[in-house]
Amino acid sequence: MGCPMFEIQEEMMFTNARIEEIMYGVTFNPKTRDGEIVVNLSVVDKKNLAEVLDIFKQVMYSGLSVCSYVKLFEEGETLNGFTVGRGKTGIATACSITIDGVFLKQGIPVRPKFGGIVQVKDRIPVRFTDMIRYDCTTIDPLEVLMSQDLTSIREMTRTGSGKILANFREVPMTAKDDVDHTINRLLTAGFYGILEVGEPNTPVLGVDVDRDHMGVIITGGTNPMAAVQEAGIPIITKAIKGLLDFREMKKLV
Repeated sequence: MGCPMFEIQEEMMFTNARIEEIMYGVTFNPKTRDGEIVVNLSVVDKKNLAEVLDIFKQVMYSGLSVCSYVKLFEEGETLNGFTVGRGKTGIATACSITIDGVFLKQGIPVRPKFGGIVQVKDRIPVRFTDMIRYDCTTIDPLEVLMSQDLTSIREMTRTGSGKILANFREVPMTAKDDVDHTINRLLTAGFYGILEVGEPNTPVLGVDVDRDHMGVIITGGTNPMAAVQEAGIPIITKAIKGLLDFREMKKLV
């Protein structure tokens, strides 16, 4: 059964259209480590900031995020039309769509398909347990899944097993060498968010791919926020919030 048809307006746009629109704006160059990336924005109470950043660091250094760079926004400061309220702090983190944008800039046609929950056992991804297609929702799928308390990010960081947020993309199998080369450059630049790269015409974590394509699974940029939520700390997350110059971000240490 197909998705219901809606008139796509500026204020209501299917997530796949938002992704396609914003990834064209990515100018990040992994070699020079400059340019604009896509960011998510989280808002927390100032009193909880130290604890939140500690959880972020645990998740990021467990390899469950896109990278370990952040930018803090104090109350009254604005990112892409959103102003941080009194007594709050905003935390900008890298969104996985940054990787799509880098692929695109390298001439790799990338097709975002869905966001979902991946079961991990002994640090090895096993399968997707839940998924939401980008072309069937106007809300970011990982935001929806976060709200359902389906993750176990903190358990994953402690034991190596749990359920994490991830995204599924497809690329043409003829681009395999370019994909491998680009991923290596991203790793060198500190972007370690690639969870798995499939073989051509082969299912990845239980998901089939289109003919002559291969699947690429990217860790969700909202995994740190999900871990904070699991800890019972109030956090508001605005996924795919906008573009930010990477040089404004600092490594979380």
